[in-house]
Amino acid sequence: FIFGLGRNVMATYDLEEQEQLDEIKVWWKQHGNLLINVLTALSLIVVAWQGWNWYQRNQSAQASMVYNLLQKSVLEKDAQRIRTASDQLLDKYSSTSYASLGALAAAKAMIDAGDAKSAKTQLLWVVEHGKGELRDLARLRLAAVLLDEKEFDQALKQLDGSVGAGFEAIFSDNRGDVFAAQGKKAEALGAYQNALSKLDAADPSLKSRNLAQQGQSSTVYRELLRQKIDALGVSP
Repeated sequence: FIFGLGRNVMATYDLEEQEQLDEIKVWWKQHGNLLINVLTALSLIVVAWQGWNWYQRNQSAQASMVYNLLQKSVLEKDAQRIRTASDQLLDKYSSTSYASLGALAAAKAMIDAGDAKSAKTQLLWVVEHGKGELRDLARLRLAAVLLDEKEFDQALKQLDGSVGAGFEAIFSDNRGDVFAAQGKKAEALGAYQNALSKLDAADPSLKSRNLAQQGQSSTVYRELLRQKIDALGVSP
């Protein structure tokens, strides 16, 4: 009896397992290809993400080497090597921050060497492709070059629009310089006064850092703005 009962139980289990296998087969037939495609896609995404991260790290490491070479060339005042290194950064490593840093360094060296035309090309690249503070610095320096060339409208164009936190005073100050060069004393006065207002309202840490990049302290810069206002010879 027990043996017979055992056989019946086993037969029941075999039947249930067979039914489950049949259900699995039916499900797999309906959804198997979709599941395989989803798993394959997920695998490709993971591989692509890992590959992209490796590529970015590799690009950054190589760009750093080229940027160091550019800095060395700047110290040695080797114009040809400066141009070559900068071109390489812009052509091959444009997705890294070293491209903008290199273009800014190259532009300064070119200005010091009297090659404003090449410097403008470098600065314009950063304006068009750079981000954040680097782009704002490029706009300021490009505006200064354009002011020296008496390209007043183009200089103002670089100084218009929104800027990063802490740069408002410097941009307004530079607009004042352009207006003053044009003989527009009222506009220059308004820009300088606005610069003073922005300077007082700026976050202390951002203000100090951005002014340091221009080679000035907050106290000295405020006094410079007041001297510019006095030099206009107009009443507020």
